[in-house]
Amino acid sequence: MTKKIKIVADDKIPFLKGVLEPFVNIVYLSGAKITAADVADADAIFTRTRTHCNEALLSQSAVKLIVTATIGYDHIDTAYCEAQDIRWVSAPGCNSSSVQQYIAAALLVLAKEKNLNLQDMTLGVIGVGNVGSKVAKAAAALGMRVLLNDPPRAEKEGAAQFTDLEQLLAQSDIMSCHTPLTKEGPYPTYHLSNVDFFDKMKEGAVYINSARGAVTDTSALKQAVQSKLSAYILDVWEGEPLLDLELLEKAFIGTPHIAGYSVDGKAKGTAVCVREFCRFFGLNVLTDWYPSALPAPPTSTLITIDCAGKTEQEALYDAVTHTYPIWEDTQRLKQNPAEFEAQRGSYWPRREFDAFTIQLKHPTEHIMNTLLSLGFKLNN
Repeated sequence: MTKKIKIVADDKIPFLKGVLEPFVNIVYLSGAKITAADVADADAIFTRTRTHCNEALLSQSAVKLIVTATIGYDHIDTAYCEAQDIRWVSAPGCNSSSVQQYIAAALLVLAKEKNLNLQDMTLGVIGVGNVGSKVAKAAAALGMRVLLNDPPRAEKEGAAQFTDLEQLLAQSDIMSCHTPLTKEGPYPTYHLSNVDFFDKMKEGAVYINSARGAVTDTSALKQAVQSKLSAYILDVWEGEPLLDLELLEKAFIGTPHIAGYSVDGKAKGTAVCVREFCRFFGLNVLTDWYPSALPAPPTSTLITIDCAGKTEQEALYDAVTHTYPIWEDTQRLKQNPAEFEAQRGSYWPRREFDAFTIQLKHPTEHIMNTLLSLGFKLNN
């Protein structure tokens, strides 16, 4: 009797249970607690960010494939895997629209609470991959001037569309990080946001990090709050799930690493796991798999907005925050910071803009085009 292929999977990967069971032996475990003994006889690992796939985990295993249902892969020792002929795959872009939604909501809430006009402001985007590109597009749709910094891309594509870091920091009213976390190579991002970085930022600027916690030097950020920044927004934290409580308390928005946690983004990440596994092991099933149905959001998917008497920014605020009231995630984390992992693991069914249809009354052509650019459907 042929031994079934075995997968060890993080038990928080959504939509996965029941999908591959007819074809393989799949074991679900807490990602942070997966051990070398657990994967000793496994052929594949499906992971998120909490399983460190390194020599200590893999050296005595039969693992041939690691798929992470995330865009980031700093939890995978890629050099070791490649040296051992272990294929590893990430899910680039799977949560880019989710992070776009997160940043759009953060910008509009910031503008409302601080009485700002986004059309008068400049957003600096550091890291212009799948996520950073979507964030830049959203900011441009909101009327912001956008500056882009991405040295690896500038090196390959030419510097014309990019701005060097020092100039970007000096000119940006709001700065948003979307880099991977790297410690080696020509452009390391570990503690990219350090004392020198914050010193070069514009007086009264706002700092956002929804990339990786260690891109930010926590002590440098705390100093900058005293001397330079008017606010900061963090979705990722050094040392998470343990948080610097002072940093959390003073954050304008502070959330438990969920910027990319829309239902849609999770579904795309899980689909990468299933499809890549089937292709790698030659299973002629599920190679185009996607969840058959996604849960509905807790709010109506039809949004009615009367634009009469509203500025375009106010109308956009109503649309975006209907899909994502970002302050609720902040309140939950500030009230119960010890539940960081629990809040991630049982995150509510947030849906992206394209799950919503907007009925506009008295709209301008510009507001309609802006909403379409963000990804909403219009019933006009």
